Amino acid sequence: MSSDFQPPPKNLSILASVGGVATAVIAIAGFNFWSGQVSQNSLEKPEISTSQTTSEQLSQPKEPIQNTPFTAQETETIAKLDATSVVLPGEPIAANQLTIAITPYVAPGAGSLTKEEIATARQAWSYFQRNWNNETGLVNSVDSFASVTMWDQAAAIAALVSARELNIVPAAEFEAKMTKMLKTLASLPLYKEELPNKVYNPKTLIPVNYGQLEKREEIGWSAIDLGRMAIWLKIVGAKYPEMRSLSRDVWKHWQVKRLTRNGRMYGTSVIKGKEQYNQEGRLGYENYAAYGLQLWGLDVKKALDYQSNTAFVNLYGQGIPYDKRDYKKSEANNYVLSEPYILDGIETGFQALPKAYADRILAAQESRYQATKQLTAVTEDNLDRPPYFVYSSLFVNGEPWATITDTRQQRNDLRFLSAKASIGWHVLYNTAYTRNLFDFVQTNLKSKDGWYNGFYESLRQPNKTLTANNNGVILESLLYKQVGQPLTVWAGVKRSSKSN
Repeated sequence: MSSDFQPPPKNLSILASVGGVATAVIAIAGFNFWSGQVSQNSLEKPEISTSQTTSEQLSQPKEPIQNTPFTAQETETIAKLDATSVVLPGEPIAANQLTIAITPYVAPGAGSLTKEEIATARQAWSYFQRNWNNETGLVNSVDSFASVTMWDQAAAIAALVSARELNIVPAAEFEAKMTKMLKTLASLPLYKEELPNKVYNPKTLIPVNYGQLEKREEIGWSAIDLGRMAIWLKIVGAKYPEMRSLSRDVWKHWQVKRLTRNGRMYGTSVIKGKEQYNQEGRLGYENYAAYGLQLWGLDVKKALDYQSNTAFVNLYGQGIPYDKRDYKKSEANNYVLSEPYILDGIETGFQALPKAYADRILAAQESRYQATKQLTAVTEDNLDRPPYFVYSSLFVNGEPWATITDTRQQRNDLRFLSAKASIGWHVLYNTAYTRNLFDFVQTNLKSKDGWYNGFYESLRQPNKTLTANNNGVILESLLYKQVGQPLTVWAGVKRSSKSN
């Protein structure tokens, strides 16, 4: 990764997200994928199965994949399968399944970690050992690059809590690190003295623009990023009474008046020196982040609404939810991604979004595997090559299985299986398919400094970026499995919308 690169936050674009692609469609004969072989007949008429795949049907990789890129024919064939997998409108979810469960969801098999999972957690923590800035308590978003967003700093809080509870770090180290971090967050220089800037130099605490680590520049705030931070401030304050006052100090440092309006979340961007104030979020991240802000008493009723703007599209026979507010209608991308559903399940027990949505999104990725033998666990993340950050989506702006940049540049050639999505889905569902995802990560994505972000489909090699968010999500996923409860429930976070 180039030394002058800094990734965007979850919501860098003006209106929360942007995108759009066209998928090439050419029919080609059979070829080999990562695991298994697809015959010519199966390419012409892929069989779509909605049942759970058995262990015998999944060939678990035993050795790292060879770095032999797909041929042009192989790439075109999978593009055809993906393009023909889509049917609009999709199968909706029954009304009686579209309610938030009174009792938060707990995954099957939760309650203890295997030796392999404990080793996985320790490996993820090595990223934070390498990238912690002791003078401030803030962590680098990307390995060895001094820049951090509030989203990634929340991932660092999650990682530190997980490391403490999994006995990776001793209590004294946890207390020292968490105290330093919270005191820093409670004294950060703020955008217009209101809210945290989108990016900081974690060594100097200077608000900066992406990749410009020494020049002070206020570029606005991200409501999505602050929503995740809000959840983790609540978890820390509830679980550790000695940290409660410090976590509240962080929230009290913020001037939250403009963070919401009329029940929705708002962020700012500075374009040519002028501030733009815009609604943030689409189905998924909007609901997840809004849940965090609601915990602190903000009015986010409309942002929590998971039905009014939702439609369904069939992908490989599975009706997945997507946000009708796409780029053409709103100049914002309506990415369908794994991560917001995984975080909602792990942290709240599906209290921001119906579990039925997550069920369908995972099922569509498994059905893609059944049709193509291409292991699939997609979401957004940093890359180890230009354009350095992509949204690997199930569906975005009318296109299935599209990988795009925030400016809608198509990069399906860089679609990758995500490490954090693979492990997150596995701890939440614990099926034969998710076990295969977990095993693939173990075999192919281990680094001495943490876990690589993912594995490129067509290049058949690791995406060797190391990030706080990838390793943080892996750690909190394993903490969830160990404690056997959603993390807000485990910590004792009050669900009152007016809690303080």
